[in-house]
Amino acid sequence: MKNEKNIIDVNGTPFRIKEIKQKQSDTNAQVGMLKQEFAEHPSRGLNPAKLAAIMTEAEHGNIMMQCDFADDMEEKDGHIFAELSKRKSALLTVPWSIKPPRNASDKEKADAQLINEILLDGNYMEDTIFDMADGILKGFSNLEMDWQHRDGLTIPNAIEHRPQRWFMLNPDNQNELRLRDQSASGTPLQPFGWIQHQHKAKSGYIARANLIRVLAWPYLFKNYSVRDLAEFLEIYGIPARIGKYPIGAKENEKASLLQAIMSIGHNAGGIIPKGMEIDFNNAASGQADPFELMINWCEKTQSKAILGSTLTSQADGKSSTNALGNVHNESRIELRNSDLRQIANTLTRDLIMPIYMLNGKSYQDHRRLPRLEFDIQEPEDLSLYAESLPKLVDKGFKIPVRWVHDKLQIPVAEQGEEVLTASSQPPEPENTEAKADKNTASLKSSMQFAITALKAIEKETDPVEQQTEKLAAALSPQLKSMLSTIEEVVNSASSLEVLQAKLLDLDLPIDDMAKVMQLALSSSQLMGMHEVNEGN
Repeated sequence: MKNEKNIIDVNGTPFRIKEIKQKQSDTNAQVGMLKQEFAEHPSRGLNPAKLAAIMTEAEHGNIMMQCDFADDMEEKDGHIFAELSKRKSALLTVPWSIKPPRNASDKEKADAQLINEILLDGNYMEDTIFDMADGILKGFSNLEMDWQHRDGLTIPNAIEHRPQRWFMLNPDNQNELRLRDQSASGTPLQPFGWIQHQHKAKSGYIARANLIRVLAWPYLFKNYSVRDLAEFLEIYGIPARIGKYPIGAKENEKASLLQAIMSIGHNAGGIIPKGMEIDFNNAASGQADPFELMINWCEKTQSKAILGSTLTSQADGKSSTNALGNVHNESRIELRNSDLRQIANTLTRDLIMPIYMLNGKSYQDHRRLPRLEFDIQEPEDLSLYAESLPKLVDKGFKIPVRWVHDKLQIPVAEQGEEVLTASSQPPEPENTEAKADKNTASLKSSMQFAITALKAIEKETDPVEQQTEKLAAALSPQLKSMLSTIEEVVNSASSLEVLQAKLLDLDLPIDDMAKVMQLALSSSQLMGMHEVNEGN
């Protein structure tokens, strides 16, 4: 069926294999004129009325100007470009694979493996995913496939991104894209010839379910503020230059003086006739803060629309903390996963299914298709599960081994594959000798304090003073360490409330001090016993 007459696409439309041997953009003369077109850059002279007209025209089915405007936004606004680049590049860091359908037979598993190898050998998947991500801003991204026959297989040779201005909406179906031609309704896209990715930023039909319409107004307001800021710097940032010419000066002398005034600010020098003067007045006073405030508001709005937050791109040093940054980074991961799911669905429908139908030996029904999946699952904490799972099993929980492997992202070993095994060595017994040596050393330290005290008595010195000096010397390193830590906290605190909170959270090394104090108390007790025995 798939190698002779007709095959049926996902919509149930039959077509012949020979129809996919050539790209639609090369065989259609009316469509060929699209390659001679250039963008119209509608952002030139942009104002609210012109922007509203672009949006309205897109709603009526002509999306060309809206798509050109999106290209201008990405090229002219560095902030939008940077934020979109983060969102697009994040998609390329996630591995993908081709999975067979549920309860797959051996033939279905073999076909899934074949498709996986075809895509890996093609070396175009990364570029394809990146080009499909162009739909995040514009709402859709269409890529044309070039098929070829090789080694008995019909496989994509290349996948090329086509500009969004090549397409228009079907007047009878606002969710169907068609190639623009000389007709009012356009040319339907050839089955198995295109990857048609519609990326939804919000609900609605293609012309409105994109980020363009959200970012367009902050882009416009930001352009106004940037222009006003440039004019402010030009007017208020350069000192006023006033020329004075004597009475009776001729027109050519006045012109020379004016030319010198206009050029001296850039050339830092000039000549004027004798008797003329140029005064430099101080620049007029003014504030650039209102313009910067507006620009910052626009950029934060753009960051929220593209990445869902601002702390992962615009840390202001005030509200930005590590905890909040981690929370906002989670929203970026959620956006990444959402983008990948939309892309995976499109690739399964427009790329995996054609390859499977043209080459798979197990194909019978398009409802049992191999699917492309991205590995978006985050690995779990191994130490946490290693501690909790045995306890749950001991309590009687019946935990499937497959679930544990999936949760921890540990692959199941194939038959005959070498695996790790538990150590056969018994646990090392407690080293009682080392423990005894430690106790002996502690006792020796206590006795040393006592001997020192007794020697002080023999020399008829004050034992309390002698013990105080020894205790101060023993505690000196610990006290210095504690004081150094507290000093760092005090210097870094911005307020008394912050200092109080940090002092409460300090984990001071008091164990060493406790040992020294314990030795001192032991020695004092021995001294007291000695004095009692001597009758003092």
